[in-house]
Amino acid sequence: MEFGINLQSIVPIRKEPSHLSEMTTQILFGELFRIEETSNGWHQIQLAWDNYEGWIHEKQVRIIDEKEFLRLLNADTPVVMDLVQLIANESQKTMFAIPLGSSLPGLEGQFFTVGGENFRFEGQVSITSGVEEIATPQEKKEFCHNLVEDAMMYLHAPYLWGGRSPFGIDCSGLVQMVYRLCQIKILRDATQQATQGEVISLLDEAEPGDIVFFDDEEGLISHAGILADRFRVIHASGNVRIDAIDHQGIFDGKQEKYTHKLRLIKRII
Repeated sequence: MEFGINLQSIVPIRKEPSHLSEMTTQILFGELFRIEETSNGWHQIQLAWDNYEGWIHEKQVRIIDEKEFLRLLNADTPVVMDLVQLIANESQKTMFAIPLGSSLPGLEGQFFTVGGENFRFEGQVSITSGVEEIATPQEKKEFCHNLVEDAMMYLHAPYLWGGRSPFGIDCSGLVQMVYRLCQIKILRDATQQATQGEVISLLDEAEPGDIVFFDDEEGLISHAGILADRFRVIHASGNVRIDAIDHQGIFDGKQEKYTHKLRLIKRII
């Protein structure tokens, strides 16, 4: 098996090995993956963070050996907390922009190394989740407040199927990336995310940071969002926005109608 890392800003993962194939998700800078198969210049990969699978073109792959992969996988990995920030590849004497949520594996101070290439980053980072250190209800309240504040950084980002960045993001991508900023692993798709966490029976019992899921006319989960509080939800629908929510679902004040039917509430923290 081969291993790789994304050293570009944002790279699409496609459903099939073709440029014309549907994009199912994106890899942000610094994310690691395993290469499972190669076909006609395309690699089928599995992301290390959430085990998501898809196809990426060989020109967008940076191969690393297993030893380097394991070193980076097990290293402390801060994530970028700026909406967009420049990173310098000092080995190639270039600079380019990377988005919120990008990974910086093995960062020490302002520097890290990947496969012999040296990088420098001077922006804001989030290092650890701190979930394990929560000891009181007040600490949990503060942690969840910060999570909601992180979600606000994506406000007005355009909806993009498969997107995971402030330049374009989908509903489950928003949920995953907001928790990613806190170093909490959430799966990629809404149907997968709905299998995680503790069920909360009533909206009145929900707390900020809980994940809410919505179903379609066939009863299948088709949408997800994050509660800002018991009356408001942050979600990606057209763009990342805040709407009213009650026991029926999401109510769009401009359209004066319910747009999503509430199905499930889950607590991760």
